[in-house]
Amino acid sequence: MYEQLKLDNQLCFRIYTASRLLTQAYRPLLEPLGLTYPQYLVMMVLWEKDNQLVGDICQRLKLDTNTLTPMLQRMEKEGLVIRTRGIADGRQTLVSLTRKGHHLEEQAKEVPTCLTRGMQDTGISTCDMQRLAATLDTLTGIMATTKEGQH
Repeated sequence: MYEQLKLDNQLCFRIYTASRLLTQAYRPLLEPLGLTYPQYLVMMVLWEKDNQLVGDICQRLKLDTNTLTPMLQRMEKEGLVIRTRGIADGRQTLVSLTRKGHHLEEQAKEVPTCLTRGMQDTGISTCDMQRLAATLDTLTGIMATTKEGQH
């Protein structure tokens, strides 16, 4: 067997597994809010700055429009956001929080603290988490640059 084809030698598999397990850890924290993890990410972007173009949200979350649009449609049906056509350019869509969406921010404020506390309870330090975040930021930057170079 080729060493490069062993699962344990795949960085991508480690990242995929960690991501999937972290997303699962969020599930019990987000279920009472009625949010999936990807919806939670959209809400965080809008809580930081309301009234954003779909393209700007896509860029911030590193998502394609094809992925974000159906999610926004579901979130609109749930009364969390409103989508409107841009005034200057009717091809653009502006996403705004509803009153319910704004109210959810108060309910969600403890989610990051609960998750961080849970991770610290396993023995990972704040310093370790910061180092990991910095490493992942570097990897994301490298991969984004590599992806751009392939087009």
